[in-house]
Formats: sequence, structure tokens, C-alpha cells
Amino acid sequence: MPIIRTIGLTKRYEDLVAVDQLNLSIEEGEIFGLLGPNGAGKTTTVLMLSTVVKPTEGTAFVGEQDIKKNPDDVRKLIGICFQEPKILWVSTPWDVLNWHAKVCGLSTAERKKRVKQVLEDVNMWDSRQKNVHGLSGGMRKRVEISKVLIQRPRIAFIDEPTAQIDVVGKHKIWNMIRELRDEGSTIILATNELHEADMLSDRVAIMHKGKLLVCDTPKTLKDGILGGDMVEIRLEKEVTQKSLEELKNFREVVDVIAVNPNNLRVYLNKVEEVVPQIMKLFLKKHLPISSINMSEPSLDDVFVHYTGLTIEEAEHKSPSRWKH
Repeated sequence: MPIIRTIGLTKRYEDLVAVDQLNLSIEEGEIFGLLGPNGAGKTTTVLMLSTVVKPTEGTAFVGEQDIKKNPDDVRKLIGICFQEPKILWVSTPWDVLNWHAKVCGLSTAERKKRVKQVLEDVNMWDSRQKNVHGLSGGMRKRVEISKVLIQRPRIAFIDEPTAQIDVVGKHKIWNMIRELRDEGSTIILATNELHEADMLSDRVAIMHKGKLLVCDTPKTLKDGILGGDMVEIRLEKEVTQKSLEELKNFREVVDVIAVNPNNLRVYLNKVEEVVPQIMKLFLKKHLPISSINMSEPSLDDVFVHYTGLTIEEAEHKSPSRWKH
């Protein structure tokens, strides 16, 4: 049985439908990516599932608890890392995390041990006594995600986990999220970074303007783009027209473009299966290959496939009223 189920989950703000009839199932123990541009409805979905915001219509079950009927029971199961850090009312990172660990019921000894470990893991130990007003946006975000890492909840909602964080810090946080999952947490990851969703998620739900467009594993979504794989082949001799025609007749080949007589660009499906056949063909035709480069589609390509827009274009074209 899924650990989270949404049933027609909807949120309206006057004339804005921020989330529109969302139906999702999230399995226990997976990292589930909610992917889309700013304004897609990701944060509103997270806020409804974590009982911060009430749905206008529909409902959801978190664990076995109805978010509308049993919000207090839902809150016992979850931890949340907000998109915008909620830490300004206390003085230092140590105070924030020590207080949070205390609220989560950790003993004094365990609290001190876990707070120290997490602060070291996110490279904030040396800044533990700094005033939060003096922290950069990226440092505040590290403190915010540390709350979930300390709590280790059964279900963790993490909204834009690496916003304003440098590349090295991103990879550290990604590893910590994976470790949290491996320790038994189910993680709902809301992000507009397609590479992040691809790297972390067992499954991805792509949202746009409040609606669910598609939901599956990143690999299945990428493999579903017809001709999404690309192979660039550089030959030592000029390719013959007959060889080109034979190449085009491969079942998984969608298109072949001769950049020049020695350089081909092949668009195809299942690149890992077809490349050996291509190499065998050119060997048979006595056309030595000097180089071959393969690339697979990304989640950027998946988003373009379903919306006709890049995620940047979708954010640019969304009116300001979509920024929820």
C-alpha cells in the first residue's frame, strides 16, 4: 500500500488554481521527485501534504491518516524542509537545531551528538554560533535541511534542497538525502532543478501550471522520447549513400544527418543496444570509425517533450500569479 495517496487534491487562491485535481501514489522507501518550474504547484502540494495548508477540494492520505480529518496524526509522521528557511526567530544555527532536536524528543546526549554530526556534515560546525542574520542564503538553507537530517522522520518533505548552495555542497546534501532514504525515510523532493531530480529520484512526477503531466522513473521517461538518444560518428573514410540507407533502416533509428561526408549524427532509441549493430555495419563496409560519442536525453528533454518549453521558458512565460 502506498505511504502517500492524493485523491483529486486541489488548492485554489481566488482565481488561481495552484494545484488541480492531483492524483498521486508514493511508495514507502522511495525518493519521489516533484519536478517543475516555479509556479508549477510543487510547494503548494508539499504544504497540503504536510498539513500547513488546507486543500480546497480532494484529500490525501499520509501513512493511513487523512490530512483533512487527522492533521495532528499526520504531523507525527513527517518532517519538512521549507523552501524558505524558517530560522530567523532564534540566534544561532546551534540554537535552531538543538531546539528542533528537543522538540523531536531526542535525549540530551543523543541531541548533542546528532546536532554536532549534522552541522559537521553540512560544513556549518565552524559557524554554529554565528547570528543567523549574518548567514548567507546558502548557509541558512543548510541549517533548514539539517532539521530533517536530525529528525530522521518516517516521511520527509524537502522543498528545493540545494537552492543557493555551491556545487560541492549540493553533492554532499544529495548523499545525505540518499543516506536518509537508506535509513528508512520516504522522501518527497520538490525541485525545479532537473539534474537534481534525475540524480536523486526513484520516480518523478512532472507538474506544470498545477497539473500533473506524467509520472514514472527517470529512465522510463527519458526512454519514452522517440529518437531522444543521439550518436555522433566520425569516420576515417567518406560514407556511401548505400551505407546511409542501411543505417536508416535500423528499426530503432529515427533519423540520420550527414554533418559532412565523414561525420554522421544518428538519432535513435535504445542507444546501448543499437551502437554495437552500427559498429558492426561500418566494419562490414570497411569504414573505420575514428570516434563515436553517445548521449542520452535528460529530464530537460522530457519536460520539453511534454510542454513544448524548456523549464526556463516555462518560468519566464508564467505570469506572476503562478508563483506559488
